[in-house]
Order: sequence, then C-alpha cells, then structure tokens
Amino acid sequence: MSIARPRVLGTSSCLVVSNLERSLAFYCDKLGFVEPGVWGDPPAFAMANRDGFDIMLRQAATTAEVHPNGTDGVWDIYIRVEDARDELETLKAAAVAIDQDLSETEYEMLEFEIVDPDGYRIAIGSDLKV
Repeated sequence: MSIARPRVLGTSSCLVVSNLERSLAFYCDKLGFVEPGVWGDPPAFAMANRDGFDIMLRQAATTAEVHPNGTDGVWDIYIRVEDARDELETLKAAAVAIDQDLSETEYEMLEFEIVDPDGYRIAIGSDLKV
C-alpha cells in the first residue's frame, strides 16, 4: 500500500563552519551563491542560494563541532551543474583550488572536486550524455 505524500521540492545541506564570514565569502564570491540571509547577533546562521538551491551554514561554537566527511574521497556535498567543464574553468578563474581534476565516472558523470575552507569536500558534476 502506498501513501500519498507531498512532492519533495529540494534539499539543503547544512554545514557547521568555523568562521561564518569566511564560509559565506567562499560560497558567494567563489562558488556563485547569492542573496545570503544571515541571522543572529553575532551572526550564527546563514543561507545562500544559487539557481533555487540553498546551502545553510551554521557557526560552530568550537572548532571541534566542524566535522567534514574526510579527505578519503567522501563528499559532503554534490553539486550537479549543466556543464562541469565550464564550471571548472569558472572556478579556476576565481582562484579556487581544484582538489581532484575532471574525470569521467562509470556512472556516466563528468566530475571534479574542491574543498571548502573547513575541509568539506564538494563534488561538482554534469551528465556525460549532455
């Protein structure tokens, strides 16, 4: 028996960061997110948007609260774009360090990886069939 449910309209990653201002600068100035909403005094939470998708950032009380998945190729966020090659060139022009260069995957994606200031691993990819 299936239960009727409302459609899922999106998901939002929430990252606990060591420096909210620095993280907002990275996601907005480097990755192209815009319209950050910032809450708290001092600021403790922010949301930034790109093309209808949000990333939430929460200021950690201590650096021990910051928990990236790690450097073993485990992603914290996967951002799917129309053209990974174009995105890669745009990020290089913005002086974003590329941690894993562009590669084709067995699941028919073209992907590369970057790491944010707190060590969160971000994969960026597009369909190979496009």
